[in-house]
Amino acid sequence: MTKPADISTKKLISLAPNNWARWVTGISDIVTGEILNTEFQWISRQSDVVIQAESPHYGKFLILNELQLRHTAEMPRRMRAYAALAEEKYKLQTYPVLINILKITNSEIPTSFTSNFIGLRAIQDYRVINLWEVDVNIAFETPLPSLLPFVPILKGGENESTIREALRMLRADEQLNQLETVLAFFATFVLESALVQEIMRWDMTVLRESPWYQEILREGEALGEARGEAHGIISSIETSLEAKFGSDGLELMSVISQISDLQQLKEILRRIVVANTIEDLRNVL
Repeated sequence: MTKPADISTKKLISLAPNNWARWVTGISDIVTGEILNTEFQWISRQSDVVIQAESPHYGKFLILNELQLRHTAEMPRRMRAYAALAEEKYKLQTYPVLINILKITNSEIPTSFTSNFIGLRAIQDYRVINLWEVDVNIAFETPLPSLLPFVPILKGGENESTIREALRMLRADEQLNQLETVLAFFATFVLESALVQEIMRWDMTVLRESPWYQEILREGEALGEARGEAHGIISSIETSLEAKFGSDGLELMSVISQISDLQQLKEILRRIVVANTIEDLRNVL
């Protein structure tokens, strides 16, 4: 049985902070310092991490890391606020980075926030890294242990042998072995759940311990508070179906959208994680 997961973004980055900072900035001689407290009143989620960094050319500055399960339309404004609050608190220049995990759109993801109100402009650029565009070899060769649990969704990482190698490396290191539930969760997006279960050699109910599985459930709850609980969970089901099964998954929404029972909707959301095929989900419906 795998250990309970402590997989905050801070934990992931702290595994190899120098290599992480060099990867997200492209600065080869960067050296990281303290991972700072990010309690900026309303910005306090585990996906927000500020790293103090220094390079001979740029001096001391901050790297702002925002790790998102799925990109949302609110992110440009959030990145603007995130950068401004960090710069004001620590009195250092900032380098904001948005890392998107799952691809849910073919549209171009913005890399800046811009507004013009009564002739006054606000502009905030930030770097965007989409994990589905990142070569899987970076995780193994750099090395970047922080990326190992995301191997299945990296470019070229969807095959069984590569996922098995990532699992071997995670289990061989005491600092990394808690990450296997995350690897298993993302493996279900590219392999049949039965094969993932065979590779991991534990019951797939363990996936409910994955922080990203919990993030999907939290999204549904948050949307539910804002829009009515059933509607919020249906929205989360829709994005999860699209992320895992593409347009084929969305075909089920005509049936799911008619369901009003909250417990049934929550069960459908849970089943998406471990479903092998669309047919598995149709059987649930």
